[in-house]
Amino acid sequence: MKHIAFDGRLVVVGFGSIGQGVMPLILRHIDIDPTRITIITADERGHDVANEYGLRFINQALTQEDYRPRLSAMLGKGDFLLNLSVDVSSVALVELCRDLGALYLDTCIEPWPGGYTDPSLSPSRRTNYALRETMLGLRRSGPASTALITHGANPGLVSHFVKQALLNVAADTGHGTTIPRDRAGWAALAERVGVKVIHVAERDTQVADRPKEKGEFVNTWSIDGFVGEGCQPAELGWGSHEKGLPADGRRHDFGCDSAIYLMRPGASQQVRTWTPTEGPFHGFLITHSEAISISDFLTVRDGDKVVYRPTCHYAYHPCDDAVKSVHELAGKGWVQQPRQRLMMSEITGGIDELGVLLAGHAKGAYWYGSQLSVGEARALAPHNNATSLQVTVAVLAGMVWVMENPERGIVEPDEIDFQRILEICRPYLGPVVGAYTDWTPLDGRGTLFPEDIDTSDPWQFRNIRVA
Repeated sequence: MKHIAFDGRLVVVGFGSIGQGVMPLILRHIDIDPTRITIITADERGHDVANEYGLRFINQALTQEDYRPRLSAMLGKGDFLLNLSVDVSSVALVELCRDLGALYLDTCIEPWPGGYTDPSLSPSRRTNYALRETMLGLRRSGPASTALITHGANPGLVSHFVKQALLNVAADTGHGTTIPRDRAGWAALAERVGVKVIHVAERDTQVADRPKEKGEFVNTWSIDGFVGEGCQPAELGWGSHEKGLPADGRRHDFGCDSAIYLMRPGASQQVRTWTPTEGPFHGFLITHSEAISISDFLTVRDGDKVVYRPTCHYAYHPCDDAVKSVHELAGKGWVQQPRQRLMMSEITGGIDELGVLLAGHAKGAYWYGSQLSVGEARALAPHNNATSLQVTVAVLAGMVWVMENPERGIVEPDEIDFQRILEICRPYLGPVVGAYTDWTPLDGRGTLFPEDIDTSDPWQFRNIRVA
């Protein structure tokens, strides 16, 4: 099924696991001539896939010095820049696309090389909060070519899961079934339902036919991307129900003030969460833009005073070999291992259970999301595993939405039509389920040793954080 026809040029920057995985979906669902597609990347990975589909492949990384002249020769008004790269500034590319009148989509806001770990920058300035504020600062009044930022699985797809989950809980708790029409309506609904906490709760159980080796980082998606965000400060949207900042928590002195950060890498901090298949588990508090944008989007204010905002953060348990890789990475002072292995054909089984956990309301907690197995993913689309397909179909859906809405300027996932995105994504997500649970982060606590917990409110971050 073709969702839309596109007669412009498409330039794809970056062609790792997501670039290779999204290409068959683009060619299947967007009516585009493959000869109008150009790949720009920093290495030879994926050259065989580009050849398979008849795409132009350029192995020459974009730099701060040459990105404007090189891309300006390939893009004009109505063309499309799909940014799936690392170490190429998303802000710079969005500015260029605005100048050229080109459409744009990325899956995260990337800095130029070193931006995540530059010791000359304060921890606050190395956060996704800071990157988001810089990006949103580019917004201008009036029509402009659409740039949909941070629209992969998470960030991206999970923002649409939040809206559907919120509607489901509202219906089940007597708050009606009317779909809010704007940002204020969604925030008011979240407040009425009583959602205190939103976890992007993910458990990846995919396994390979050979184990991780010493000196090797193994993962089911971009290793450079995972290591980069894992070394950034842990970040979370900070809810109005929270009683006090953590001792190592810091607020920013600029921007919307929807989030805080911790004075430690996200890959060194774990949190308690829950998914239907796994049950309770510990996940990494990796920084992601959705933690900031969802909390900001669902904020209710009375004048300048915040009267409601949910705490929101990622709680990620990657595949077991990736957990071992993170442990080794931390032990080496956050210096990446000399070898990388992206798990794809060697995966023998497992699922990626990715969804959102809305908690603190009258029915306790509710998880809504995708339980996609690697077998289903392979049957649905070539060059994908369970993790990548959840990202690539969200990229496809975002591209279609951008093409259908070409003059919206800079937009975030929370601001677009969630029903249209889910309509496109759902056939590729495997079982999409909703499940209530009476689990709380206080379950089983204080049994072996005394713990510093707040029994009056299970959904305080103090209880969720793993000390």
